[in-house]
Amino acid sequence: MIDMSRIKTFNLPDLGEGLTEGEILAWLVKVGDTIELNQPIVEVETAKAAVEIPAKWAGQVQAIHHPEGTTVEVGTPIIAIDTDPGAGPLEAPSTTATPSSDLPTPSAASLAAVEVAPAEGMIEPGLIGGAAPGGRTAVLVGYGPRTTAAKRRPRKGGVPAQAAAAPAPAAPAPQPVVAPVAAPTRNGQAATATGGLVLAKPPVRKLAKDLGVDLGTVTGSGPLGSITREDVQQAASGAVAEPIATPSVTTSAASFGTDREQRIPVKGVRKLTAENMSRSAFTAPHVTEFLTVDVTRAMKALDRLRDRREWRDVRVSPLLLVAKAVLLAVKRHPMVNSTWAGDEIVVKDYVNLGIAAATERGLIVPNVKDAGRLSLRELADALNGLVQTAKSGRTSPADMSGGTLTITNVGVFGVDTGTPILPPGESAILAFGAVREMPWVHKGKVKARQVTTLGLSFDHRIIDGELGSKFLRDIGDFLTDPEAALLAWT
Repeated sequence: MIDMSRIKTFNLPDLGEGLTEGEILAWLVKVGDTIELNQPIVEVETAKAAVEIPAKWAGQVQAIHHPEGTTVEVGTPIIAIDTDPGAGPLEAPSTTATPSSDLPTPSAASLAAVEVAPAEGMIEPGLIGGAAPGGRTAVLVGYGPRTTAAKRRPRKGGVPAQAAAAPAPAAPAPQPVVAPVAAPTRNGQAATATGGLVLAKPPVRKLAKDLGVDLGTVTGSGPLGSITREDVQQAASGAVAEPIATPSVTTSAASFGTDREQRIPVKGVRKLTAENMSRSAFTAPHVTEFLTVDVTRAMKALDRLRDRREWRDVRVSPLLLVAKAVLLAVKRHPMVNSTWAGDEIVVKDYVNLGIAAATERGLIVPNVKDAGRLSLRELADALNGLVQTAKSGRTSPADMSGGTLTITNVGVFGVDTGTPILPPGESAILAFGAVREMPWVHKGKVKARQVTTLGLSFDHRIIDGELGSKFLRDIGDFLTDPEAALLAWT
């Protein structure tokens, strides 16, 4: 007998942060493949990221339980692996069918006692929408309309229903055709046979009178069917004037059917984002403040940084200085980096700095762990790696968990600022707008300067207006003059 214990069923694991389901994006193996321990076997998209799941055992793939595109719950079997394929082929357990002739024949009484379950999609009799006596449909009040044909009692006299049917209506008799007769004039104006007034100018009427033409018999070819001199002259000569053909314009009615709609399933990252944003927006009382600052010196500092030999291979963006400004401001105002925990406020001495990133699968917010301990060069490398990983869709759930404060760089889309919604569990998020050259008063004169607008949203249960304003002001001071801020604060 073959030992069936060598067949191991691999269940979808919990990939962290209480995830309950995942969508199978792609199978990396197929039935019959020989796999090794920790070899990636399937790519799964959770509510946070797309991840490759490694095999827990080496062996041969025996069965794949769910095709690509299926959403399965955590703990559901997804693949079966033969951990000892060299031990011989597997044998399916034999089953012996019982002949139908050997089965006892149920009695009529037992059949009558059997309750037949309704078919899928059907509603049980007596429930709302289900069948009711007399062929009716059960509704909330009464029994609704009948669904069977009504049966009428025969009339007294025994006239069959078919014979009592009403005869078909006779075709209407043809009406005699009456030739049109010119109607008398009204107040000296000609009228048609139907009594309508004829449209014609006085000179045209005089011409018709001189030529003996009855305007009531003339078809006008002028505007609004009016009769012209040419119409009268043609009528006098016996010719029939051809009316000017007016091109017909057919306007098709606009269609608003489902053929012009697109339905996108809400799942994965988009589903989690919707749940988090809804929960945050209706749980934490949001307040947003704005600050417009001159960042000309900060942009020049970045240029000098790029020119340094040890920074030439590093991508340096304005986001780097914004992140550094936030980290220094948190040290000066630690309460901003905290969480509301119901009956207490948890102030954190570490900053897991989140960076909102727009990806093909939706918005994700990976974070740099303990960013406050990093040097400026280490922070630059961490931010670049974070963004590249997010764009490739390889951000792990661990990188998106545990964030304490977030920056959203809406400036990359050419937007000046926004009112961002707090990620759940965080008390502040900063929107960094586009850097634009604008007129600015500098040293008493209006000059072209590089300017940006910051938008800070915060949880008003934790951060009051004074604290939020001071925190935002410190970020603005750093971006206005980074060198002076570093000397003063460090």
